[in-house]
Amino acid sequence: MHRGTENVGFLFPFLDSGKKVKASLTASLFPCAFSRSLAIGHQYSSLGTQPILCGSIPGLVPKQLRFCRNYVEIMPSVAEGVKIGIQECQHQFRGRRWNCTTVNDSLAIFGPVLDKATRESAFVHAIASAGVAFAVTRSCAEGSATICGCDTRHKGSPGEGWKWGGCSEDVEFGSMVSREFADARENRPDARSAMNRHNNEAGRTSIIELMHLKCKCHGLSGSCEVKTCWWSQPDFRVIGDYLKDKYDSASEMVVEKHRESRGWVETLRPKYNFFKAPTEKDLVYYENSPNFCEPNPETGSFGTRDRICNVTSHGIDGCDLLCCGRGHNTRTEKRKEKCHCIFHWCCYVRCQECIRVYDVHTCK
Repeated sequence: MHRGTENVGFLFPFLDSGKKVKASLTASLFPCAFSRSLAIGHQYSSLGTQPILCGSIPGLVPKQLRFCRNYVEIMPSVAEGVKIGIQECQHQFRGRRWNCTTVNDSLAIFGPVLDKATRESAFVHAIASAGVAFAVTRSCAEGSATICGCDTRHKGSPGEGWKWGGCSEDVEFGSMVSREFADARENRPDARSAMNRHNNEAGRTSIIELMHLKCKCHGLSGSCEVKTCWWSQPDFRVIGDYLKDKYDSASEMVVEKHRESRGWVETLRPKYNFFKAPTEKDLVYYENSPNFCEPNPETGSFGTRDRICNVTSHGIDGCDLLCCGRGHNTRTEKRKEKCHCIFHWCCYVRCQECIRVYDVHTCK
């Protein structure tokens, strides 16, 4: 088992067939549909350090292969986006029973957890799609690729006291790249593809919703005689917080079948009519999550035994809930820390080293 992200590779390509991300363009990034697409593998570990041979990336459907060949110079950014998406997932769920654990001994980066159409699957698809859009957009603004750059469209009139300047980040291009890869396999007429497409788009929409103006003053002696502004993405942590709120309020759906000219098609509708219908900004799911209390190889749950819990919290990270009522153990740990720090002119800080004792609580 591995709790890091080094082997996250191609998030979307084999969402559940995992190999190494930066390692391989996330192995075709979104192939196998997140719950069937987060794939990453060791054979992809050279991605970003060596020329990318799109034909050597397993799991790519023809549309993804064509896109990879046409946009090969931005593929390292795609892999980076998958990586930051998984890192953010692990941060957001660090105090929950399922903590976005990755595995390195399986083709599926999250194991079987994403096989079901649960809230967890919804969040992973959204955060990974957002990560790719974010990383590609940022890379373009930094001039890392020749096929993209700053956004010069749809700026509108400047406000009072400022004018357009700098480099507005082209989130439309980044979202297009994410959409072409993440949704390439989601073309089946079934409920899971419909759910994945919706949540992928919700992740990308979160960036557009959170774009904001950044401004810089110009003038003598720090005056603000002229102010230039540009559109910027937020820190990815802000996007993670936003999507975590969407996870907590995700809409439960039911599957309906319809006969169309192409055959039977599955669609989703809200399970409860008295709740507001989900918008394109919301996450959706239609299967219940396991409780993740005990290890279960069928669901991919590792259980919560030996997880550190917060003895003072009444929330999900508290010992009562995180440990599922089994109780917890307490031990003491000695940690070396910097202390009594003093600033010396000029210009350094000198600290002493102190040993502090902490109580550590872990689930039984």
